[in-house]
Amino acid sequence: MSKGKRITGAVRDQLTDELAKAYKSGRSIRAIAEDTGRSYGLVHRLLTEAGITMRSRGGNMRRTV
Repeated sequence: MSKGKRITGAVRDQLTDELAKAYKSGRSIRAIAEDTGRSYGLVHRLLTEAGITMRSRGGNMRRTV
């Protein structure tokens, strides 16, 4: 897949599955976008279209004393 080229059909479905698997394993949207060479917006959109529940922002903010 070349960057900037419209992705449709089976290729889009395959990419969505890969992105969802990475996100569910704990990767951030920004990290996935960087790894795949896709934009943050595209990654977020595909995850949302796939019905993935987004995590809250900021990660684990619990402090240990």
